Amino acid sequence: MSDDVDRPEGPQTVRAASANAPGNGGSALMEVEHLRVLFALKRGIIVDRTIGHVHAVDDVSFTLREGETLGVVGESGCGKTTLIRTLVRLTTPTGGVIRFRGRDITSASRRELEPIRRQMQMVFQDPQASLNPRKRVNQILSTPLRLRGVAKDRTEAETQELLSRVGLQAEHLNRYPHEFSGGQRQRIGIARALAVDPKLILLDEPVSALDVSIQAQVINLLEELQDEFRLSYIFVAHDLSVVRHVSDRIIVMYLGKLMEVSPAGELYDKPIHPYTSALLGAIPIPDPAENRARERPLVTGEPPNPINPPLGCRFHTRCPRATDVCAQVEPQLTEYAGGHLAACHHPQNVTAEEIAAAVRSDSSPISSGTDTPVVLG
Repeated sequence: MSDDVDRPEGPQTVRAASANAPGNGGSALMEVEHLRVLFALKRGIIVDRTIGHVHAVDDVSFTLREGETLGVVGESGCGKTTLIRTLVRLTTPTGGVIRFRGRDITSASRRELEPIRRQMQMVFQDPQASLNPRKRVNQILSTPLRLRGVAKDRTEAETQELLSRVGLQAEHLNRYPHEFSGGQRQRIGIARALAVDPKLILLDEPVSALDVSIQAQVINLLEELQDEFRLSYIFVAHDLSVVRHVSDRIIVMYLGKLMEVSPAGELYDKPIHPYTSALLGAIPIPDPAENRARERPLVTGEPPNPINPPLGCRFHTRCPRATDVCAQVEPQLTEYAGGHLAACHHPQNVTAEEIAAAVRSDSSPISSGTDTPVVLG
């Protein structure tokens, strides 16, 4: 693709590290290098002319390992959903490279993507909107089974088995989506994704519209299915307590950029980027007195316009630690001990010794500077 455009309270248990998580020998399932997605803004009556671009995803790089769950968090509008829609090629990338099992799929045609898409499936945020209201569950599940090559005389048995694996009964096969609760509809969406025997499932806020008790059921179901089918997940959410429960590693995004990448437990115990601290400070504590008494990081203002993002660090207009360099130079992604990455000129919760031992990550944006982070006094 062309790259010539201007640049609620939830589960609290930390997920045990996957045997295939980075550092534990898992092979790369998906590699993303300097991915960019810019949406053109056009104006005109007779002839459309481009007047700007929305920087939805701007120079993002990461690797997903076999069997790993990668959480993606950030405020609304940070580019989370655009990112995963682009990975499955529902959205066309503007630049960068996407590799799935070593194969470059960035510019693959629809025909070339057919076998790849059977290995990558997506579960959408709104199960009501993602299921065809005119089709019964039996029809919804049998179509992907036929695409997978399941014989016609085996389809009914396979659909019943799929429903059983997601906690539904055979009697549900002849019902329409509107006859189910939100949690049940999401289970049907998961069953539909499993029908083609995928290796990777991308989950776009799959529990955000569900009650807390139902959230826990769906999350537990996803973990059971991951162990049973050896799946990898990319789990998008705005609720950091949920992401902590399901993820091996977590990516924090802001205005199309990576702010921090960290093992799940360490992100909560030792956030390095001020934006991550602000997100963690927004998680409510069940005890009202403790919730009122705690000190929250001070973040003021609204996110900048993604059509004209600020120079330097994109968070500097709201960051309490920002200095002149933050407004002038885009920070590199610095890799600290344990594979913890952060894009910040003035990181927190790290010592001068840790900074001295850190290195510039290969995932750093092309436009970022080479300035070494400095601890504020």
